[in-house]
Amino acid sequence: MAPPRKSPLRRRLGRGIWLLAVVALAAGGYAGWRHYHDGGRTPDGNTAAQNGAAQHPGPTSSPTPIPVTTANAVKADFPVYLEGLGTVQPFDTVTIRSRVDGEVIKIGFKQGQMVKEGDLLVQIDPRPYQAALDQAKAKKAQDEAMLKNAQLDLQRFSTLAERSFASRQQIDTQTALVAQLTAQIQGDQAAIDNAQTQLGYTSINSPLTGRAGFRLIDPGNIIHASDVGGVVTIVRLQPISVVFTAPEEDLPKINQALSAGRVPVEALTTNGEKVLSKGRLALLNNQVDQATGTISMKASFDNADNALWPGLSVSTRLLVNTLPQVTVVPSDAVQRGPNGPYAFTVGKDNRAEMRDIKVANIGQGKAVITQGIVPGDKVVIAGQYRLMQGALVAPIQAKAAPEDGNVAQAESGGTQ
Repeated sequence: MAPPRKSPLRRRLGRGIWLLAVVALAAGGYAGWRHYHDGGRTPDGNTAAQNGAAQHPGPTSSPTPIPVTTANAVKADFPVYLEGLGTVQPFDTVTIRSRVDGEVIKIGFKQGQMVKEGDLLVQIDPRPYQAALDQAKAKKAQDEAMLKNAQLDLQRFSTLAERSFASRQQIDTQTALVAQLTAQIQGDQAAIDNAQTQLGYTSINSPLTGRAGFRLIDPGNIIHASDVGGVVTIVRLQPISVVFTAPEEDLPKINQALSAGRVPVEALTTNGEKVLSKGRLALLNNQVDQATGTISMKASFDNADNALWPGLSVSTRLLVNTLPQVTVVPSDAVQRGPNGPYAFTVGKDNRAEMRDIKVANIGQGKAVITQGIVPGDKVVIAGQYRLMQGALVAPIQAKAAPEDGNVAQAESGGTQ
């Protein structure tokens, strides 16, 4: 038997109930999502946590201080240096060459060793030159004997002429012979001196105290006076010089420093990190190189420890002036802005203050301040990029760098 069919009215009511249920579920889900999304805000617009905080107030939070590194501005003398690049050159360089021909029978030095002035370097076979000397001496002795006989004959002719037994012509002839033999003996002496000199050239001695280079010839070889290469090169290392340049616009400063007296110069490694030697400015070239716009100079160094070596490239620092008792800060404190240089200082309340400053000289990690900062001010040297006027900071005092005798190195002067 078939079940009774529902009326259209009952079917419409059932559909409406289901539709209302679906809408209710959707509205409840939306309300729950809004509550989760708004963090549980109440009708007054606050979250429940905020309302609870309002009912139970606690301590107010403060801004976090910005960590910075600071250093104190000090008053000190500021040496002004001119930097440059130079090359070490020996004061004296000698290439040892032979002045006579002959066989090398002895080498009196080792390659690279220090030799003293007068030390034997090379011995050439002296026997041919000793024989030439002996021959010249024998010739002189022969001519001296002939002169002595001619003088006796002249004396006899003079005695006979007094008794009219000798003519005037005989006396004149004998007098000329004596003079001829006398001149011949003088020539013999000159030949002896020349032979003695040639013999002396067979022993080659060092003309200076210095360091020998590579040996270019070995014992047993025949050496000639016309040889170009020579035997060895010797350079003087103590003292030694450094040739360097400076821009032509710095010439007045250099001349002023020279007129005041001794001008100190330091030679450093090419990276400028280590001082190799300290010396003084020896001379200034007499003209400016128009091609480069620079002036060449030569500095002298004692070089007691041989730290400077011929041909070595070095950095140079030339002291041209010293600014007495000026305000000095680390150069890291100087910042650049659209209105010029500025620096941040830290007050007693640990608040940052931005100050416009004027810089006279800067270099070697230090800067001379002529306006905006006074000795005793605490300047920020690290962490400035997070600061603004009035920012709260947590200052950390930087460790003092060891003094090396130089406050700073300035490459240019003038107020910025």
